[in-house]
Amino acid sequence: MEGVCNRKFKKECQAIHSGDYMSDVETVCPRDCYDTCFMRVSIRDSELIRTMGDKANPVTQGFLCRRGYRDIERMQSPERILYPHAADSGSFERLSWDDALTLLTGKLNSTLERYGPRSCLQIACAGNQGLFTSYLPQRLYYALGFTQTDESICSKSGHDALSLHYGLTYGVDPDELSDKELTVYWGFNAAVSAPHLYALSVKARKKGGIIIAVDPRKSETAGAADVWVQINPGSDVALAYGILKYLIENGLTDSQFIGTYTHGFDKLKEEVSQWSVGAIEKYTGITWDTITELAELYSNHRNNVTMMGIGMQKSLYGAESVRAISFIPAVLGLHRGFYYSNCQKFYVDIPYITGENLTDKKIRIVSQVALGKLLEKGEFPFVYIHNMNPAATLPNQKAVEKGLFRNDVFVVVHDTHWTETARHADLVLPAPTFLEKEDVVVSYSHKYVRKSNRVSEPLGESKSELWVTAQIVNRLQMKEEWLQEDPWEVVGKAFRNALEKGDVRDLKKGITVTLKMKPKNEYQTLSGRIEFYPEVTKPGIAPLPHQYLLPENGFVLLNSAAKNYTHTQFQDIHGVIPPIVFINLKDARKYNIHDTDIVELYNELGSIKLKAVISVAVPAGVLWAPRQGKDVEGSLQNSIMPDTTQGIGGGPVFNSTLVSIRKVS
Repeated sequence: MEGVCNRKFKKECQAIHSGDYMSDVETVCPRDCYDTCFMRVSIRDSELIRTMGDKANPVTQGFLCRRGYRDIERMQSPERILYPHAADSGSFERLSWDDALTLLTGKLNSTLERYGPRSCLQIACAGNQGLFTSYLPQRLYYALGFTQTDESICSKSGHDALSLHYGLTYGVDPDELSDKELTVYWGFNAAVSAPHLYALSVKARKKGGIIIAVDPRKSETAGAADVWVQINPGSDVALAYGILKYLIENGLTDSQFIGTYTHGFDKLKEEVSQWSVGAIEKYTGITWDTITELAELYSNHRNNVTMMGIGMQKSLYGAESVRAISFIPAVLGLHRGFYYSNCQKFYVDIPYITGENLTDKKIRIVSQVALGKLLEKGEFPFVYIHNMNPAATLPNQKAVEKGLFRNDVFVVVHDTHWTETARHADLVLPAPTFLEKEDVVVSYSHKYVRKSNRVSEPLGESKSELWVTAQIVNRLQMKEEWLQEDPWEVVGKAFRNALEKGDVRDLKKGITVTLKMKPKNEYQTLSGRIEFYPEVTKPGIAPLPHQYLLPENGFVLLNSAAKNYTHTQFQDIHGVIPPIVFINLKDARKYNIHDTDIVELYNELGSIKLKAVISVAVPAGVLWAPRQGKDVEGSLQNSIMPDTTQGIGGGPVFNSTLVSIRKVS
């Protein structure tokens, strides 16, 4: 048996030979990912042997991605932060926890007394989506009155866009994907960023279903799709209007559904009628024949779903694109026949968990996307960062770096690894990974929830987010009773009336529970219907989606996830995010660029140098690089990404970044 065991399973084979069988512990992956996988970790004599998928979740189906299979290595990485450290003349000196907390609360107290709570900033995101890791610790910062960010760096623009027409932004349940006749992945490289959702679509294809990918780049999903529609970046509104034009003018819409469940269809019909075939082709770069074929597929396969990628709305045109695309299933008679995110589909009371609705303090909210400029100006003398790596992931990185390195700003980072942000900190606190603590994780796609059990004792002196906030509460002698509430009592209240099957007692015991979901045919708009043309919008927002003019000069730089990484995580395991850029063959010839040449991408913010990959996977005038990496000299990709914000939702415009290119060597 030893002879057929590969290296990955060597330890398991040795255990079987010795008669020393392993036990498994159930847990849940909490990363910022659509899938939220159920996992099992094999343990022998207190040693973690392997991670594996758990078939108890019908959406995640018992397999893991490349990151999940190497979580033990990441937990044991030499890049782990194991002890508190304070910055001292360009290096870090180890501290005791008592000294670290004394330093932290001393700086915090002096800042509060001198400048007030709005001068203190909490920066957090979804590096770990656990309720005990990400959400409940925020009670402290709401109680203190810290300034908060609007969390616009991720999906907010798409949510705000969909809310104009649907009220809440939820859509198709992933459990339905394996039975769809047609699945359109629009700006969504699900084979990489949501492999379990994609696997369900592959199951549907085995039953005769069709997979279509709409993407400027021949991504992994586009390459495996039955049909790849290569669209010009930023022209999604024009393509959606083209499909709608064909469906409406050829009588392929569901008039009964439109009359019963929608408002403003005549205005939409008038808008799309004004688009000529020539204009649609010019914007999209797609022939009218291809567009009509796509429309016919939609019409002929009414059991369809349009899966919209979160990355697609991270452009100047993103929010407009999302809301235009969402109209296609609606005119075909489908209740919420799209998927963007289901975080608003469930009844879990997140604001109660965070404390947002427990404080009477007026909280200042600032743009997360444009945060660099505020940091650079020194608006926040005290900055507390957890669950995020903003010194790599925010745009306009030069401003972010200047802000975090200001002598009059005290930066605290609580994290698991020595990230770019940790190295910018004045005080660094060690956090446990998800394998080292108990938690509860709610997915933003599926309805299944199970307790994430602690698999290992925390390494070094790692302390959980709840432990740290409790220490701060005690040292500051804060009196709010809701800061002392037991975490499981909080979950019990937040999940009240939120569960379809099971209760919080089951959840605490490790039994899987299922969340109750809001009805698909319920629309939380003023009219109670799908509002193609909302009568009330915020100033500056048009009722109908708008197609922006596309740039005529320069290259559009796209970036998206690579399969080995979750944002900036796992570079200690899989190596650095490759400093490469894909260039179309015609552009390469024009600029005399060959494979592996170093090229410089530059704009008004600066420049980065990447290794060229000549490919037909991107069209002429378009470049693609894996997101959030560094260049060949260590400069951050996001140093040339502008911190411009979208009109709807204030989201980022990463995928509208314009650059010029020149060969370096």
